[in-house]
Amino acid sequence: MEEQIEAVQRMQDYIETHLAESITLADLSKASFFSPWYSYRLFSLWTNMTPADYIRRLRLSTSALRLRDESCKVIDIALGLGFGSVDGYQRAFFREFGCNPREYAKSPIPLYLFTPYGVKYQKARREKTMETIRNVFIQAIEKPARKVIIKRGVKAADYFAYCEEVGCDVWGLLTSIKSISGEPVCLWLPAAYIAPGTSEYVQGVEVPLTYDGIIPDGFDLIELSAAKYLIFKGEPFAEEDYCQAIEEVQAAIEKYDPSVINAQWDKTNPRIQLEPIGTRGYIELLPIK
Repeated sequence: MEEQIEAVQRMQDYIETHLAESITLADLSKASFFSPWYSYRLFSLWTNMTPADYIRRLRLSTSALRLRDESCKVIDIALGLGFGSVDGYQRAFFREFGCNPREYAKSPIPLYLFTPYGVKYQKARREKTMETIRNVFIQAIEKPARKVIIKRGVKAADYFAYCEEVGCDVWGLLTSIKSISGEPVCLWLPAAYIAPGTSEYVQGVEVPLTYDGIIPDGFDLIELSAAKYLIFKGEPFAEEDYCQAIEEVQAAIEKYDPSVINAQWDKTNPRIQLEPIGTRGYIELLPIK
């Protein structure tokens, strides 16, 4: 099983690195070290989609972010991401997102983007324990007053329970909304922000106080005051070790006493979790006052 996961992960890594190029089954076979037929079978088994569907969805989501953030022509994005024609790209974009790319570029709306989690990340075992404690870096920052578009759960207090209650597609939608912090966030809400019958743990995206855009169905908008935070950042980690990386940072947080900097934990602002990305290390932000 581990050999299969490693093979599929290599194919996913190859796709991400060569997304703008022509990618053939032969290319994926070379990356996986298995035959084309077996590579196709493994990829479909572990990702629940064919390589072609995976590549198409990733290219379309990548194109949506470029349309949102860059002043590019649709033809340049279509051809630059490997679509054979503008017409084909427009049809694929509409099938995926339900809107025309030109219209979207003029007025971006929240979209359910494809989030290509690596199979090593998906299959990592939660019961994995820490073997060694590595460095955790701490930095003080200030966050401005802002609004947050959130999707509430039911009883969730962590990521795993939240995904079981809400599903994992929420992250793709949040990623499509331009954030003042550059990415979506996970939040542990203080009691004052928890609606009756909903969860402490939510996912959301921070937007300016002046935000007057679309609030997707089933989402809420909350307003947060300016606050000081301590960033706790772990060392880079292998993607399959993300559970261990989270444990290391959270163990450091439990031991940290903010009084050493003449501060105390601020229970009126949410604790924040960023997406675990191995190349930067696991990150949490805790409010202080």
